[in-house]
Amino acid sequence: MAEGSSGTAMNLKSKRLGEMLVNARLITEAQLEHALREQKMSGARLGSTLVRLGYIVEDDLINFLCVQYGVPSVNLRNFKIDDQVVNIIPTDLINKFLVVPINRVGSTLIVATCDPSNISAIDDIKFITGYNVEIVVASESVIKETIEKLYDSSSVLDDVMSTFDDHDLELVQDEDDLNVVELKKETEDAPVIRLVNLILVDAIRKDASDIHLEPYEKMFRVRYRIDGVLYEVMKPPMKLKNAIISRLKIMSELDIAERRLPQDGRIKMKVGKDRTMDFRVSVLPTLFGEKVVLRLLDQSNLQLDMTKLGFEEDQLTVVKDAIYRPYGMVLVTGPTGSGKTTTLYSALSDLNKTSDNIMTAEDPVEFNLQGINQVQIREKIGLTFAGALRSFLRQDPDIILVGEMRDLETAEISIKAALTGHLVLSTLHTNDAPSTVTRLINMGVEPFLIVSSLNLVMAQRLARKNCENCKEPANVPVKALIQSGVNPELAETITCYRGKGCDACNSTGYKGRIALYEVMPVTETLKTAVINGANTIELKKMAIVEGMKTLRQSGLTKLAEGTTSFEEVLRVSAKD
Repeated sequence: MAEGSSGTAMNLKSKRLGEMLVNARLITEAQLEHALREQKMSGARLGSTLVRLGYIVEDDLINFLCVQYGVPSVNLRNFKIDDQVVNIIPTDLINKFLVVPINRVGSTLIVATCDPSNISAIDDIKFITGYNVEIVVASESVIKETIEKLYDSSSVLDDVMSTFDDHDLELVQDEDDLNVVELKKETEDAPVIRLVNLILVDAIRKDASDIHLEPYEKMFRVRYRIDGVLYEVMKPPMKLKNAIISRLKIMSELDIAERRLPQDGRIKMKVGKDRTMDFRVSVLPTLFGEKVVLRLLDQSNLQLDMTKLGFEEDQLTVVKDAIYRPYGMVLVTGPTGSGKTTTLYSALSDLNKTSDNIMTAEDPVEFNLQGINQVQIREKIGLTFAGALRSFLRQDPDIILVGEMRDLETAEISIKAALTGHLVLSTLHTNDAPSTVTRLINMGVEPFLIVSSLNLVMAQRLARKNCENCKEPANVPVKALIQSGVNPELAETITCYRGKGCDACNSTGYKGRIALYEVMPVTETLKTAVINGANTIELKKMAIVEGMKTLRQSGLTKLAEGTTSFEEVLRVSAKD
């Protein structure tokens, strides 16, 4: 109701301004009608709409407002704003009313506005600041430029950084890298150091999985990926762009002078007394500077309990049967960021016994696992997956993990290992479990080798979980549920839930993620079909008949349990 009233008031005010401009013969009736229609669609102010449409020059509009309301005008581009008044008005009011405080004389605050008719804005500013308010008129476009320069995140950052304590942070450097340590000491007091620390610590607090620092022509922004979705969190001042990126490159021991080539590094940071965080850093040259993406690797958040990943009871039984066989191959498939590494680490943790020699080849090694021999792939010096696998076979292994099957050579050595008494775990990038077989064949692997070595394939996706603090029943039409794959009888009785948003979930309605799994054991029926040249669709139909639950079906099960929302199931899984 309040929103509708506000919109009505705005329309009436726009109409009054338009009528005054028509009476002053600055615009025509037809131009006013067109501008009002445009304004209704865009939500912009009438004045800026008239200027954008070319019906009035901005200077003429300002002069008209000055005469009409008896107030002076000011050109903010040529005006030196008093630093002491910049933060007198809260930034939310600055953006809401498009005003800028420019000076203070005794108990009077002088404020620039593009809308001198907005009496409620003046009253609000008087009430909140305690000052008498005098207004001057300025161009809307220049007011926006001034707000961008003075308030766009820099004041917000100052407020946040004034309360941010980074004394418990300690950068973990290699002892032999003295130059970086000396450079860190020289710049220890620089504001950019605290800002970078703030970005890293804030991402940890918000349980972000990635930090994106992105330079554009007129903007530099920071986004966090939280529960699989990117959110913009701040826009640091453009003047700090190079300093922030250089600081991150120094911390990750990269060449700050090299700005033309991609670089990869790692930051190890101690947060407090007991917690150590790893950040995997990727720097990529773009059109307007270097984009930096940091992947947060938190050992304390690593979930190694297979019962808590999202497997249903019957799926977990099938998976454990496959990984506890003395030999054979188990493949996990899904896009980047779908939790494949966590699933494999959980399986290794379950298998990790003093009686077995477990070896992994990874690029990169994301987490250190006690009792497991992990090898970092370094293709630049010739240490490839295939090369590491050959060496593994001379190291008396029982269980081998191959980070990714990227080529035929790696696949063939993995299959050879699986056929000669070793359990092999690995990943592939395919859309679902049945298409993994087709992918191996397309890579050049013979079908008879696939059926001889492959124990099980599982595909997975990560769905956001409803926030337990604010989830509530959601009205999802029965027809939509049936179309998505829910059994018609169940669709009539199912209660869907969705988080409405609260402080605990940053107003997103979601908190944490859970995996959806498609588990396909390679049965005798499927083996025969592969040998006979069955395609992906045929394999999928056979697997479903044999009891495989698809990704969509797994998601709908989580929906029925109230774990996730209907929209989230549709987002992460395709219709069968």
